[in-house]
Amino acid sequence: MNELYRTDGGNVLVERAADGVLLITMNRPERYNALLMPMFEELSRIWADVERDDETRVVVVTGAGDAFCAGMDVRQPDPTPEEALAMLESERRRVSTVLRIEKPVISAINGPAVGYGLSTALLADISIAAEDAVLMEGHTKVGVTAGDHASLIWPLLVGMAKTKYYVLTSEKLTGAEAERIGLVSLAVPRDRVLPRALEIATGLAQGPQQALRFTKRALNMWLTSALPQHELSGALEILDFAGADYREARQAFREKRPASFPSARTPASRPETT
Repeated sequence: MNELYRTDGGNVLVERAADGVLLITMNRPERYNALLMPMFEELSRIWADVERDDETRVVVVTGAGDAFCAGMDVRQPDPTPEEALAMLESERRRVSTVLRIEKPVISAINGPAVGYGLSTALLADISIAAEDAVLMEGHTKVGVTAGDHASLIWPLLVGMAKTKYYVLTSEKLTGAEAERIGLVSLAVPRDRVLPRALEIATGLAQGPQQALRFTKRALNMWLTSALPQHELSGALEILDFAGADYREARQAFREKRPASFPSARTPASRPETT
């Protein structure tokens, strides 16, 4: 590996899997590859490195162990306002960079993909999911706006009716069901996810590079034109981090109980304020 890719603490692995194919692996298998706060900036930096890497023609992104990525690790301390703003900026750069990169990106969704994890999976150009993988948008479950990617790409993939159902309810779906409704490109047996992704990547890496890149550039105009909408959803998500519903969701997780969201209480049951 050349010096272009600097990783911190082994939480993200970057390796050249084959001629022209780069493999990025989120590597916290004991926590379903949930992200610590520094990993947001690290991954944003890695995608920027991908864009200027002349040796890479195709990227495959996956997770170590039995999961793809379970989103942000909720066991870490609540983000400060400064950390939340930094995360928003890091996410804005990541999404715009991934869409701008002309090299094809393939996600190998080997297990659960939630929140940030699902964003990474679905923003790839080709998504290969395990048939039994669990996919969940998840943001509303923890009292925040679905800001990673949902308003940007879900309506284009599955239409507004399915988008609103799965994004508002945070209901889980399998990789097989995700393929059926068009949310992912392919669903295959779990042990075939990464091999299939690498097979496709190798084929693309040996293909006509200018034609592939120009085609991706043209198709992604559908998404890049909607980036202001994505930035709005991200900003609203960050505002929610300061809200009572988010604090209650975090506390409920720590206490292993269902959340009782303050905003869902009837006016009569809310504590009086003076």
